[in-house]
Amino acid sequence: MKVLTKEAFARAERHIMLNARLIDRLRFAALFGDGTAGPVLAALRLYRNPDGGFGNALEPDLRGAGSQPEPVEVAFWILDELDAFDDPMVPAACDYLSSVTTPDGGVPFVLPSVRDTPHAPWWQTPDDPPGSLVPTASIAGVLAAHGVEHPWLGPATAFCWERLAAVTETTPYEARAIVNFLERATDRERADHEFARLREAISATVTYDPDAQGDAHFPYDFAPRPGRLPLFDDAVLDRHLDALIDAQRPDGGWGFNWPEWTPAVGPEWNGCITVARLVTLRAYGRLSN
Repeated sequence: MKVLTKEAFARAERHIMLNARLIDRLRFAALFGDGTAGPVLAALRLYRNPDGGFGNALEPDLRGAGSQPEPVEVAFWILDELDAFDDPMVPAACDYLSSVTTPDGGVPFVLPSVRDTPHAPWWQTPDDPPGSLVPTASIAGVLAAHGVEHPWLGPATAFCWERLAAVTETTPYEARAIVNFLERATDRERADHEFARLREAISATVTYDPDAQGDAHFPYDFAPRPGRLPLFDDAVLDRHLDALIDAQRPDGGWGFNWPEWTPAVGPEWNGCITVARLVTLRAYGRLSN
């Protein structure tokens, strides 16, 4: 079993210092150094809008200032890693989600307002977008995991269960949202039943070749830390975590495998992902002591 050496960790830290956004530098300091959650939360507030939502390129491929559902998910994962769901940003963001929720109880993948701002070409939407498991399921899951109580969560959870019941085939990003929801849902009997039914469909979206290039979604993308769902056996995870260590680039960072559609997103994503890869390696005991 490979571990990331201290020298490799130092190269990753240098990469973050040279390339990453301030918020990701502060995340690294809080998670791996002598930093605290306070500066991360202060930086996160700069991405907020008066409506309680998040924008301003918190999700680097959405460059506009206006709020969108997906940056709320990004913000909530940052709060999750800091265990900071008591922050007032949470209910305010849920109020925002309520304001853009469709009649079926979910939030859209992206709102039509995205058309008015620079964005990656895959952020497309019809004029009247329906609710989507991406990002509703991940948001509902992480809120449930932290015991958040808000009027948005009940209908959103019902939406997720209803949509899940209709799934027979899925896509990688939807499958990852489904896993995020089922991993954290409070109704464990129902979650385990749905996971057993959908396990093969989810597995069909996973890239099991650790050397695959392009649009690949590896086991550690579905399970960035050990969880309760039996997604992968130890041998699969060990092989891919070894490959993840080997994938560190000479500059110390980890890259991304989707198009760099504008130059700014390269260093922004690389810094964000490098922090995330270090978090995953530590969660699986793969950092050298």
